[in-house]
Amino acid sequence: MNIEAIDKRNIWHPFTPLVGGLEPLLVKSAQGIYLELKDGRKIIDAVSSWWVNLHGHSNPVITQAIAEQAKKLEHVIFAGFTHEPAILLSENLRSILPENQSKIFFSDNGSTAVEVALKMAIQFWHNQEIKTKTKIIALEGAYHGDTFGSMSVGERGAFNNAFAPYLFDVEFIPFPDGENSSEVLTRFEQITSGGNAGIFIYEPLVQGAAGMRIYSPEILDQLISIAKQNQVVCIADEVFTGFGRTGKLFASDYLSHQPDIVCVSKGITGGFLPLGVTSCSEKIIEAFTSAEVSKTFYHGHSYTANPLACAAANASFELLTSNECQQNIERISRQHSDFVLKNKKHAAIKSVKSLGTILSIELKTPGNSSYFSELREKIYPYFLERNILLRPLGNVIYILPPYVIGDTELTQVYTAIEEFLHQLTEK
Repeated sequence: MNIEAIDKRNIWHPFTPLVGGLEPLLVKSAQGIYLELKDGRKIIDAVSSWWVNLHGHSNPVITQAIAEQAKKLEHVIFAGFTHEPAILLSENLRSILPENQSKIFFSDNGSTAVEVALKMAIQFWHNQEIKTKTKIIALEGAYHGDTFGSMSVGERGAFNNAFAPYLFDVEFIPFPDGENSSEVLTRFEQITSGGNAGIFIYEPLVQGAAGMRIYSPEILDQLISIAKQNQVVCIADEVFTGFGRTGKLFASDYLSHQPDIVCVSKGITGGFLPLGVTSCSEKIIEAFTSAEVSKTFYHGHSYTANPLACAAANASFELLTSNECQQNIERISRQHSDFVLKNKKHAAIKSVKSLGTILSIELKTPGNSSYFSELREKIYPYFLERNILLRPLGNVIYILPPYVIGDTELTQVYTAIEEFLHQLTEK
Protein backbone atom coordinates (compact mmCIF):
# COMPACT_ATOMS: atom_id res chain seq x y z
CA MET A 1 0.00 0.00 0.00
CA ASN A 2 1.42 3.38 -1.05
CA ILE A 3 0.35 5.44 1.94
CA GLU A 4 1.79 8.68 0.55
CA ALA A 5 -0.38 8.29 -2.57
CA ILE A 6 -3.46 7.89 -0.38
CA ASP A 7 -2.47 11.07 1.49
CA LYS A 8 -2.18 12.95 -1.79
CA ARG A 9 -5.55 11.66 -2.99
CA ASN A 10 -7.51 12.25 0.23
CA ILE A 11 -5.99 14.96 2.41
CA TRP A 12 -6.02 18.75 2.19
CA HIS A 13 -3.09 19.98 4.31
CA PRO A 14 -3.20 23.38 6.09
CA PHE A 15 -1.35 26.41 4.73
CA THR A 16 -0.33 24.33 1.71
CA PRO A 17 -1.07 25.08 -1.97
CA LEU A 18 -2.78 22.27 -3.86
CA VAL A 19 -0.45 22.87 -6.81
CA GLY A 20 3.31 23.40 -6.62
CA GLY A 21 3.80 22.75 -2.92
CA LEU A 22 6.36 20.38 -1.44
CA GLU A 23 5.22 16.83 -0.80
CA PRO A 24 4.58 16.17 2.91
CA LEU A 25 7.12 14.05 4.75
CA LEU A 26 5.73 10.88 6.33
CA VAL A 27 6.55 10.76 10.04
CA LYS A 28 6.70 7.21 11.42
CA SER A 29 7.36 8.11 15.05
CA ALA A 30 8.84 10.82 17.25
CA GLN A 31 10.91 10.83 20.41
CA GLY A 32 12.24 13.80 22.35
CA ILE A 33 13.25 16.51 19.88
CA TYR A 34 13.40 14.13 16.91
CA LEU A 35 10.86 13.28 14.22
CA GLU A 36 11.62 9.92 12.59
CA LEU A 37 10.55 9.61 8.95
CA LYS A 38 9.49 6.51 7.08
CA ASP A 39 12.97 6.15 5.60
CA GLY A 40 14.65 6.32 9.03
CA ARG A 41 15.81 9.94 8.81
CA LYS A 42 15.69 11.80 12.10
CA ILE A 43 14.83 15.50 11.99
CA ILE A 44 15.30 17.96 14.85
CA ASP A 45 11.94 19.60 15.58
CA ALA A 46 13.30 23.09 16.26
CA VAL A 47 9.86 24.75 16.06
CA SER A 48 8.04 22.43 18.48
CA SER A 49 5.61 21.35 15.77
CA TRP A 50 3.77 24.66 15.39
CA TRP A 51 4.84 25.80 18.87
CA VAL A 52 2.88 23.19 20.87
CA ASN A 53 5.48 20.69 22.05
CA LEU A 54 7.04 21.67 25.37
CA HIS A 55 8.59 18.52 26.82
CA GLY A 56 9.56 16.49 23.77
CA HIS A 57 7.62 14.06 21.63
CA SER A 58 6.23 10.88 23.22
CA ASN A 59 7.04 12.21 26.69
CA PRO A 60 6.54 9.19 28.98
CA VAL A 61 4.96 11.18 31.84
CA ILE A 62 2.23 12.64 29.63
CA THR A 63 1.81 9.37 27.73
CA GLN A 64 1.21 7.51 30.99
CA ALA A 65 -1.25 10.13 32.26
CA ILE A 66 -3.35 9.81 29.09
CA ALA A 67 -3.26 6.00 29.19
CA GLU A 68 -4.37 5.88 32.82
CA GLN A 69 -7.18 8.37 32.21
CA ALA A 70 -8.39 6.45 29.13
CA LYS A 71 -9.07 3.43 31.35
CA LYS A 72 -11.37 5.47 33.61
CA LEU A 73 -13.16 8.15 31.57
CA GLU A 74 -12.48 9.16 27.98
CA HIS A 75 -15.16 11.84 27.68
CA VAL A 76 -18.38 13.16 29.16
CA ILE A 77 -20.70 16.04 28.36
CA PHE A 78 -19.45 19.04 30.38
CA ALA A 79 -22.83 20.72 30.76
CA GLY A 80 -24.36 19.33 33.92
CA PHE A 81 -21.37 17.06 34.64
CA THR A 82 -17.78 17.56 35.74
CA HIS A 83 -14.73 15.40 36.41
CA GLU A 84 -11.53 15.39 38.43
CA PRO A 85 -9.00 16.09 35.61
CA ALA A 86 -10.79 19.34 34.71
CA ILE A 87 -11.17 20.37 38.35
CA LEU A 88 -7.48 19.72 39.04
CA LEU A 89 -6.47 21.56 35.86
CA SER A 90 -8.51 24.60 36.84
CA GLU A 91 -6.58 24.75 40.12
CA ASN A 92 -3.25 24.23 38.40
CA LEU A 93 -3.90 26.96 35.86
CA ARG A 94 -5.17 29.46 38.39
CA SER A 95 -1.99 28.92 40.42
CA ILE A 96 0.17 30.21 37.56
CA LEU A 97 -2.13 32.59 35.63
CA PRO A 98 -2.18 36.29 36.59
CA GLU A 99 -3.53 36.65 40.12
CA ASN A 100 -6.69 38.46 39.08
CA GLN A 101 -7.96 35.52 37.01
CA SER A 102 -11.03 34.00 38.67
CA LYS A 103 -12.66 31.35 36.47
CA ILE A 104 -11.65 28.94 33.72
CA PHE A 105 -13.71 28.26 30.58
CA PHE A 106 -12.64 25.26 28.49
CA SER A 107 -12.70 25.00 24.69
CA ASP A 108 -10.80 23.20 21.94
CA ASN A 109 -7.90 25.26 20.55
CA GLY A 110 -6.34 28.69 20.29
CA SER A 111 -8.82 30.16 17.81
CA THR A 112 -11.78 29.09 19.91
CA ALA A 113 -10.10 30.34 23.10
CA VAL A 114 -9.96 33.77 21.43
CA GLU A 115 -13.49 33.42 20.07
CA VAL A 116 -14.71 32.68 23.61
CA ALA A 117 -12.83 35.71 24.95
CA LEU A 118 -14.40 38.04 22.39
CA LYS A 119 -17.88 36.71 23.09
CA MET A 120 -17.31 37.03 26.85
CA ALA A 121 -16.17 40.63 26.49
CA ILE A 122 -19.02 41.59 24.14
CA GLN A 123 -21.62 39.96 26.37
CA PHE A 124 -20.01 41.61 29.42
CA TRP A 125 -21.20 44.96 28.07
CA HIS A 126 -24.49 43.55 26.78
CA ASN A 127 -25.42 42.06 30.17
CA GLN A 128 -24.98 45.49 31.75
CA GLU A 129 -27.13 47.06 29.03
CA ILE A 130 -24.24 49.30 28.00
CA LYS A 131 -24.68 49.79 24.26
CA THR A 132 -21.95 52.36 23.63
CA LYS A 133 -18.83 50.20 24.22
CA THR A 134 -18.82 48.65 20.77
CA LYS A 135 -15.35 49.47 19.42
CA ILE A 136 -12.71 46.72 19.42
CA ILE A 137 -9.01 47.64 19.26
CA ALA A 138 -6.12 45.43 18.12
CA LEU A 139 -2.51 45.83 17.02
CA GLU A 140 -1.44 45.98 13.39
CA GLY A 141 0.14 42.68 12.38
CA ALA A 142 -1.95 40.71 14.86
CA TYR A 143 -2.80 37.04 14.43
CA HIS A 144 -5.42 35.58 16.76
CA GLY A 145 -6.65 32.54 14.84
CA ASP A 146 -8.69 31.45 11.84
CA THR A 147 -12.31 31.51 13.01
CA PHE A 148 -14.34 34.55 11.97
CA GLY A 149 -14.08 36.44 15.24
CA SER A 150 -10.38 35.76 15.60
CA MET A 151 -9.78 36.68 11.95
CA SER A 152 -11.64 39.95 12.49
CA VAL A 153 -9.19 41.07 15.18
CA GLY A 154 -6.19 39.98 13.11
CA GLU A 155 -4.20 41.66 10.37
CA ARG A 156 -6.16 41.96 7.14
CA GLY A 157 -4.35 40.56 4.12
CA ALA A 158 -3.76 37.58 1.87
CA PHE A 159 -4.80 35.03 4.48
CA ASN A 160 -8.29 36.45 4.95
CA ASN A 161 -9.01 38.62 1.89
CA ALA A 162 -11.71 36.21 0.73
CA PHE A 163 -13.59 36.74 3.97
CA ALA A 164 -13.08 40.50 4.35
CA PRO A 165 -16.74 41.45 3.67
CA TYR A 166 -17.85 39.19 6.53
CA LEU A 167 -15.42 40.40 9.21
CA PHE A 168 -16.57 42.92 11.80
CA ASP A 169 -14.93 46.32 12.08
CA VAL A 170 -11.87 46.66 14.27
CA GLU A 171 -9.68 49.69 14.99
CA PHE A 172 -6.01 48.82 14.52
CA ILE A 173 -3.24 50.82 16.17
CA PRO A 174 0.40 50.76 14.95
CA PHE A 175 2.65 47.97 16.17
CA PRO A 176 4.95 49.48 18.85
CA ASP A 177 8.32 49.00 17.14
CA GLY A 178 10.37 50.88 19.75
CA GLU A 179 10.62 54.08 17.71
CA ASN A 180 6.95 55.06 17.46
CA SER A 181 5.93 54.88 21.12
CA SER A 182 4.57 58.43 21.20
CA GLU A 183 2.48 57.86 18.07
CA VAL A 184 1.09 54.56 19.37
CA LEU A 185 0.15 55.95 22.77
CA THR A 186 -1.40 59.11 21.30
CA ARG A 187 -3.50 57.11 18.85
CA PHE A 188 -4.60 54.69 21.57
CA GLU A 189 -5.59 57.53 23.91
CA GLN A 190 -7.62 59.15 21.13
CA ILE A 191 -9.56 55.95 20.46
CA THR A 192 -10.17 54.95 24.08
CA SER A 193 -11.05 58.41 25.40
CA GLY A 194 -14.06 58.68 23.12
CA GLY A 195 -16.15 56.48 25.37
CA ASN A 196 -17.13 53.83 22.81
CA ALA A 197 -14.05 51.58 23.03
CA GLY A 198 -15.01 48.33 24.75
CA ILE A 199 -12.29 45.77 24.03
CA PHE A 200 -8.51 45.76 23.53
CA ILE A 201 -6.96 42.46 22.40
CA TYR A 202 -3.22 41.90 22.07
CA GLU A 203 -0.50 39.28 21.87
CA PRO A 204 1.66 40.23 24.85
CA LEU A 205 5.27 41.09 23.94
CA VAL A 206 5.53 38.86 20.84
CA GLN A 207 3.51 38.76 17.64
CA GLY A 208 4.25 35.21 16.58
CA ALA A 209 2.77 34.73 13.10
CA ALA A 210 3.71 38.29 12.11
CA GLY A 211 7.37 37.25 12.18
CA MET A 212 8.16 36.86 15.89
CA ARG A 213 7.99 40.63 16.33
CA ILE A 214 9.03 41.48 19.88
CA TYR A 215 8.01 44.68 21.64
CA SER A 216 8.62 46.12 25.08
CA PRO A 217 6.64 45.37 28.25
CA GLU A 218 6.87 49.07 29.15
CA ILE A 219 4.71 50.27 26.28
CA LEU A 220 2.23 47.41 26.64
CA ASP A 221 1.89 48.30 30.32
CA GLN A 222 1.11 51.87 29.33
CA LEU A 223 -1.49 50.73 26.79
CA ILE A 224 -3.23 48.50 29.34
CA SER A 225 -3.15 51.31 31.90
CA ILE A 226 -4.82 53.69 29.43
CA ALA A 227 -7.39 51.02 28.57
CA LYS A 228 -8.28 50.45 32.20
CA GLN A 229 -8.61 54.18 32.83
CA ASN A 230 -11.20 54.23 30.05
CA GLN A 231 -13.06 51.07 31.14
CA VAL A 232 -11.85 48.95 28.21
CA VAL A 233 -11.80 45.16 28.66
CA CYS A 234 -8.26 43.86 28.03
CA ILE A 235 -7.75 40.44 26.43
CA ALA A 236 -4.28 38.87 26.49
CA ASP A 237 -3.89 36.26 23.74
CA GLU A 238 -1.26 34.03 25.38
CA VAL A 239 -1.98 31.11 23.06
CA PHE A 240 1.61 31.27 21.77
CA THR A 241 3.41 33.07 24.59
CA GLY A 242 2.05 30.98 27.46
CA PHE A 243 3.73 28.18 29.41
CA GLY A 244 7.28 29.48 29.52
CA ARG A 245 7.95 30.49 25.93
CA THR A 246 9.03 34.04 26.84
CA GLY A 247 11.16 32.95 29.79
CA LYS A 248 8.35 33.49 32.29
CA LEU A 249 5.29 31.26 32.66
CA PHE A 250 3.22 33.89 30.86
CA ALA A 251 4.23 37.02 28.98
CA SER A 252 1.80 38.94 31.20
CA ASP A 253 4.18 38.18 34.10
CA TYR A 254 6.47 40.90 32.70
CA LEU A 255 3.73 43.50 33.26
CA SER A 256 2.43 45.54 36.17
CA HIS A 257 -1.09 45.77 34.74
CA GLN A 258 -2.95 42.53 34.20
CA PRO A 259 -5.56 41.59 31.57
CA ASP A 260 -9.22 40.99 32.30
CA ILE A 261 -9.28 37.90 30.09
CA VAL A 262 -6.51 35.47 29.11
CA CYS A 263 -6.52 32.97 26.21
CA VAL A 264 -4.23 29.92 26.31
CA SER A 265 -3.80 26.79 24.20
CA LYS A 266 -0.86 25.38 22.15
CA GLY A 267 1.56 24.22 24.89
CA ILE A 268 -1.13 23.53 27.48
CA THR A 269 -1.08 19.74 26.97
CA GLY A 270 2.61 19.56 26.09
CA GLY A 271 1.64 19.07 22.45
CA PHE A 272 -0.33 15.85 22.92
CA LEU A 273 -4.00 16.78 22.56
CA PRO A 274 -6.02 19.85 21.51
CA LEU A 275 -7.30 22.00 24.36
CA GLY A 276 -8.15 25.67 24.75
CA VAL A 277 -8.78 27.74 27.87
CA THR A 278 -10.15 31.22 28.37
CA SER A 279 -9.81 32.60 31.90
CA CYS A 280 -11.33 35.78 33.22
CA SER A 281 -11.31 38.08 36.23
CA GLU A 282 -14.04 38.50 38.82
CA LYS A 283 -15.00 41.78 37.13
CA ILE A 284 -16.08 39.84 34.04
CA ILE A 285 -17.82 37.14 36.08
CA GLU A 286 -19.95 39.69 37.93
CA ALA A 287 -21.74 40.67 34.72
CA PHE A 288 -22.84 37.05 34.23
CA THR A 289 -23.74 36.31 37.86
CA SER A 290 -27.50 36.61 37.67
CA ALA A 291 -30.66 34.56 38.00
CA GLU A 292 -31.73 35.95 34.62
CA VAL A 293 -31.19 33.15 32.11
CA SER A 294 -30.62 35.73 29.37
CA LYS A 295 -27.33 36.61 31.06
CA THR A 296 -26.01 33.05 30.79
CA PHE A 297 -22.93 32.53 28.62
CA TYR A 298 -24.42 30.21 26.00
CA HIS A 299 -21.27 28.80 24.49
CA GLY A 300 -19.81 25.29 24.41
CA HIS A 301 -18.05 22.60 22.39
CA SER A 302 -18.69 18.88 22.16
CA TYR A 303 -15.23 18.11 23.51
CA THR A 304 -15.15 20.85 26.13
CA ALA A 305 -12.81 19.85 29.00
CA ASN A 306 -12.11 16.45 27.46
CA PRO A 307 -10.74 14.29 30.34
CA LEU A 308 -7.88 12.90 28.25
CA ALA A 309 -6.76 16.39 27.25
CA CYS A 310 -7.10 17.63 30.83
CA ALA A 311 -5.03 14.68 32.10
CA ALA A 312 -2.33 15.51 29.56
CA ALA A 313 -2.42 19.17 30.62
CA ASN A 314 -2.06 18.27 34.31
CA ALA A 315 0.94 16.07 33.54
CA SER A 316 2.45 18.84 31.40
CA PHE A 317 1.88 21.29 34.26
CA GLU A 318 3.87 19.10 36.65
CA LEU A 319 6.72 18.88 34.16
CA LEU A 320 6.60 22.62 33.39
CA THR A 321 6.76 23.71 37.01
CA SER A 322 9.59 21.32 37.90
CA ASN A 323 13.04 22.71 38.66
CA GLU A 324 14.50 20.75 35.76
CA CYS A 325 12.17 22.32 33.19
CA GLN A 326 12.63 25.84 34.57
CA GLN A 327 16.40 25.38 34.42
CA ASN A 328 16.10 24.19 30.81
CA ILE A 329 14.10 27.30 29.92
CA GLU A 330 16.79 29.49 31.50
CA ARG A 331 19.54 27.56 29.69
CA ILE A 332 17.88 27.91 26.28
CA SER A 333 17.18 31.60 26.95
CA ARG A 334 20.88 32.24 27.77
CA GLN A 335 22.08 30.47 24.65
CA HIS A 336 19.63 32.38 22.47
CA SER A 337 20.93 35.62 23.99
CA ASP A 338 24.52 34.53 23.25
CA PHE A 339 23.55 33.85 19.62
CA VAL A 340 22.06 37.34 19.34
CA LEU A 341 25.22 38.98 20.69
CA LYS A 342 27.41 36.94 18.38
CA ASN A 343 25.42 37.57 15.19
CA LYS A 344 23.62 40.90 15.58
CA LYS A 345 26.03 42.69 13.22
CA HIS A 346 26.00 40.01 10.54
CA ALA A 347 25.71 41.49 7.06
CA ALA A 348 22.77 39.24 6.12
CA ILE A 349 20.71 40.08 9.20
CA LYS A 350 18.29 42.98 9.42
CA SER A 351 17.31 42.23 13.01
CA VAL A 352 17.95 39.44 15.49
CA LYS A 353 16.16 39.26 18.84
CA SER A 354 15.37 36.79 21.56
CA LEU A 355 12.93 36.62 24.42
CA GLY A 356 13.08 33.54 26.58
CA THR A 357 13.07 30.44 24.38
CA ILE A 358 12.10 32.45 21.28
CA LEU A 359 14.87 33.40 18.84
CA SER A 360 13.96 35.48 15.79
CA ILE A 361 16.27 36.27 12.86
CA GLU A 362 14.94 38.70 10.26
CA LEU A 363 16.99 38.45 7.07
CA LYS A 364 17.65 41.37 4.77
CA THR A 365 15.65 41.39 1.55
CA PRO A 366 15.37 43.82 -1.37
CA GLY A 367 11.82 44.72 -0.31
CA ASN A 368 9.93 44.71 2.96
CA SER A 369 9.76 41.66 5.18
CA SER A 370 6.87 39.42 4.20
CA TYR A 371 5.48 35.95 4.80
CA PHE A 372 5.58 35.56 1.02
CA SER A 373 9.26 36.48 0.69
CA GLU A 374 11.11 34.35 -1.88
CA LEU A 375 13.70 33.60 0.78
CA ARG A 376 11.24 31.21 2.39
CA GLU A 377 11.59 28.89 -0.60
CA LYS A 378 15.33 28.68 0.13
CA ILE A 379 15.25 28.54 3.92
CA TYR A 380 12.81 25.68 4.48
CA PRO A 381 14.44 23.05 2.18
CA TYR A 382 17.97 24.13 3.18
CA PHE A 383 17.43 23.11 6.78
CA LEU A 384 15.35 20.03 5.99
CA GLU A 385 18.27 18.76 3.91
CA ARG A 386 20.32 19.10 7.11
CA ASN A 387 17.66 17.26 9.12
CA ILE A 388 16.42 20.36 10.96
CA LEU A 389 12.81 21.54 10.90
CA LEU A 390 12.78 25.34 10.77
CA ARG A 391 9.55 26.57 9.19
CA PRO A 392 10.29 30.24 8.46
CA LEU A 393 7.82 33.10 8.48
CA GLY A 394 8.82 34.45 5.08
CA ASN A 395 12.31 35.92 5.50
CA VAL A 396 12.23 35.39 9.28
CA ILE A 397 13.97 32.32 10.67
CA TYR A 398 12.98 31.45 14.20
CA ILE A 399 13.92 28.80 16.73
CA LEU A 400 11.35 27.66 19.27
CA PRO A 401 12.56 24.31 20.56
CA PRO A 402 11.06 21.85 23.02
CA TYR A 403 12.52 22.55 26.46
CA VAL A 404 14.30 19.17 26.46
CA ILE A 405 16.64 20.09 23.61
CA GLY A 406 20.26 19.54 24.61
CA ASP A 407 23.20 21.89 24.17
CA THR A 408 24.66 19.73 21.40
CA GLU A 409 21.49 19.79 19.32
CA LEU A 410 20.94 23.49 19.95
CA THR A 411 24.49 24.21 18.78
CA GLN A 412 23.80 22.08 15.71
CA VAL A 413 20.84 24.30 14.84
CA TYR A 414 22.80 27.52 15.49
CA THR A 415 25.69 26.29 13.35
CA ALA A 416 23.39 25.43 10.44
CA ILE A 417 21.87 28.92 10.61
CA GLU A 418 25.31 30.55 10.64
CA GLU A 419 26.32 28.47 7.62
CA PHE A 420 23.16 29.60 5.81
CA LEU A 421 23.94 33.24 6.66
CA HIS A 422 27.46 32.79 5.33
CA GLN A 423 26.10 31.47 2.02
CA LEU A 424 23.81 34.49 1.70
CA THR A 425 26.69 36.97 2.03
CA GLU A 426 29.08 34.88 -0.05
CA LYS A 427 27.03 35.39 -3.23
